Amino acid sequence: MHTQKLSTLEKIGFGAGDMALNVVISSMMLIITFFYTDIYGLHTADLAMLFLVVKLAGAAADLVMGQITDRYTSKWGRYRPYFLLLAVPYGISVFFVFTTPAWGYDAKLVWAYSTYILMTLMTAGVGIPYISLPSSLTSDPQERLSANGYRLFFAKIAGFLVTIVVPVLAERWGGGSAATGYQMAMAVMAAMGVLLFLFCFATTTERVTHVVEKQSLWAQLKLLLRNDQWLILCGVCVTGTIGYVLRGSVAIYYAKYYLGGDTATVSAFMSIGVAAAIVSMIASTWITKFYCKVKLFRYTQIGVAVISLLIYVLVKPGDIMLAFALYFLLSFVVDLHAPVFWSAIAETIDYGQVKTGKRVSGFAFGGISVCQKAGMGVAGVLVGTLLTYFNYQPNQEQTQFALTGIAMMLSIIPGFFHLLMGLLMFKYRISDEYYTEVKAEMKSHGYVAG
Repeated sequence: MHTQKLSTLEKIGFGAGDMALNVVISSMMLIITFFYTDIYGLHTADLAMLFLVVKLAGAAADLVMGQITDRYTSKWGRYRPYFLLLAVPYGISVFFVFTTPAWGYDAKLVWAYSTYILMTLMTAGVGIPYISLPSSLTSDPQERLSANGYRLFFAKIAGFLVTIVVPVLAERWGGGSAATGYQMAMAVMAAMGVLLFLFCFATTTERVTHVVEKQSLWAQLKLLLRNDQWLILCGVCVTGTIGYVLRGSVAIYYAKYYLGGDTATVSAFMSIGVAAAIVSMIASTWITKFYCKVKLFRYTQIGVAVISLLIYVLVKPGDIMLAFALYFLLSFVVDLHAPVFWSAIAETIDYGQVKTGKRVSGFAFGGISVCQKAGMGVAGVLVGTLLTYFNYQPNQEQTQFALTGIAMMLSIIPGFFHLLMGLLMFKYRISDEYYTEVKAEMKSHGYVAG
């Protein structure tokens, strides 16, 4: 029997997988909107529709991938094989998205749809197995929480690289062409993602084997609809993702136009948010050792709403120092919940098995990913629609109306969604103590082995 304690190397290997995944996720949250409007040359209205269509395709892919992971197990486990098989196609798809062909507008729009959808499918292929993996790594909730702390720490490192390394390499390697520079810089990120997924495959072990009965999609859906705690996480995921992506997408516009920053200031502003999130991952793992993780989740997100309001009221155009300080604080507080959320998914699945007598795993993880895609899709539509409404003009001096809109999109609008997220968590009740009872029930019914 395997020990349920994970070695430091395995936690690092597990974290490397999220670093690989966040080469895409961080790019989609932090630079893709700016890339498409100011470098690739898409109209903001077309951008809104692109994000919506892509996320719908991604949601379908997530559900399919969840079913595949439920049905097939190899000698390497249920989830890890996909890191080996799809790492290279994943990397190639990332490179394609940031390739700007010298074509007419309509042809470029087709290329953007095709490559973005391809990358979304490849991301589902590695992403669903990855977010499902913690349930097989260990049954110890503290070890899962610790592993997710490593995971999210490395995810933020990926975000840091995207905000610092990509702009620097793009400027150095572009030869005066921003499009060429971003293509080359993201090629490096894509190659890094491939290697990190292979490292994750090599260093992790699936030591917990769950009994998963073959069930129709409709049967699984009915079971999930009876899982009240999983449904709460779905709502939390949608609202939180909308807030997170909306704020992240507009940060580069805020630093460039509202604060009047140059390239170095823009990069520093985005990076300070990522740096705060990295510190937050470490702090969260420490805080949850002596403070209730559910309460931490609730109150941090309400705090984000308050800080967001302060940013909108206090920071004026060009007020760089105050903006940096408050954005660092917001970015620190907002991510204190992250390790809790990603470890909670596996716990709601166990809870559902005890409640209904049947386990829904792949569909449950896929469903959470669908909720994340839904949140990203809504946020993408909001970004494109709001930029159009506020009359944003790429690479030009913005009107006061546009600046006010950009400020709202960074602060009070995403803050509202984080407030909803925190309030929803008052309905969530699976604390560590409660989960201990759930595990005992699972063991007594023979639902778990390993």
